[in-house]
Amino acid sequence: MTWTTPADLKTQVQKLWDRGLLLASVAGGESLFPRRLTLKGPDSRELSERFPEVRDWIAGLSAAAGPYRIEWRSVNHRILGTNEIPAAIWIDRLSDALGLLGKRRAADQFAALIELTRDKQPELIPWLTRRPLRALELAEDWPRLLEIVAWLLKHPRPAIYLRQIDLPGVHTKLIEGHRGVLAALLDLVMPEDSIDGTHTGIGGFCRRYGFLDKPSRVRFRLLDSTVRLLPVEADQDVTLTQSAFASLVLPVSKVFITENEINFLAFPDISDAMVIFGAGYGFDNLAAAPWLHEKEIYYWGDIDTHGFAILNQLRGFLPHAVSFLMDQQTLLAHRALWGVETQPETGTLARLNSEESALYNQLRRNHWGERIRLEQERIGFDFLCNVLRRL
Repeated sequence: MTWTTPADLKTQVQKLWDRGLLLASVAGGESLFPRRLTLKGPDSRELSERFPEVRDWIAGLSAAAGPYRIEWRSVNHRILGTNEIPAAIWIDRLSDALGLLGKRRAADQFAALIELTRDKQPELIPWLTRRPLRALELAEDWPRLLEIVAWLLKHPRPAIYLRQIDLPGVHTKLIEGHRGVLAALLDLVMPEDSIDGTHTGIGGFCRRYGFLDKPSRVRFRLLDSTVRLLPVEADQDVTLTQSAFASLVLPVSKVFITENEINFLAFPDISDAMVIFGAGYGFDNLAAAPWLHEKEIYYWGDIDTHGFAILNQLRGFLPHAVSFLMDQQTLLAHRALWGVETQPETGTLARLNSEESALYNQLRRNHWGERIRLEQERIGFDFLCNVLRRL
């Protein structure tokens, strides 16, 4: 039997809740009620042939009809006579829908959030209307989130660390754990000149709203024993902040960039050279160092589609960068060590040269095999040294 049951009616109303429409009504949005629900009942043939089942169906709908109203219609049948059967089901009021779902307490809680927000930050009511279920999830923290918004309105672009915000009950983890929500709220209330639109997402929260952020760092090794930053004979493995790295004046002409830490640590000594431990996608920490434009740059990444995508991105900052050990000869020389790339890059990479583009296209079109890759750490050390000697 495919006739609508009380459970089906509840499911229809539950979907309104799941879409946030019922709570949006609480916030003063467009009224949904009275609302007609979808009803499927017996046709004339079923009414004749299955009348006992029809009678039970009507009884079931009637018994559960507290939260909803049944609209009846009369049906005349030559054998059964005149009978009243449900023609439509209506939910007349929001409170009836909430009662059907057992959500009245949750709606009251949301109404309290609305009133608090109207009192403290009325500009945020539209966000509550759009994201009511998310607001309910945040109910316990909502008063403190409003306090954070109010504080930042009084102290735009404060140039302090999040840890330094001094508000009762507000701690760094609360802010960091709700950066996405806070960003949505702050964008609604902060003056336009208080927001740096070049920074987005959770990672850009601090810079977007003028907080100090943990500085980016650059790790590098000096490969020439005659060039030292540290007053010791130990390995010159150095990590500096982005700004400190940008201010360096180093007597080297060659800069190697590698994505693998073991390759970075084992990179052989080379006169007049250094090696930087890369960070995959993202080269902002290097872009701030203008002296890199005066050096020979060699990038060593995996021979796979993402390795070439990272090279392509690096050239957006350092157009003269040269790929290193990312050629067809290296790939074919290590055939036994090929692996599988799980999610290959498929886009067009405009900054690759002709040889790089040819190999990239072969990889993304599975010319050598299905999603093959050669990770840089699989390349033999002697092979590396031989190539370095030819540079």
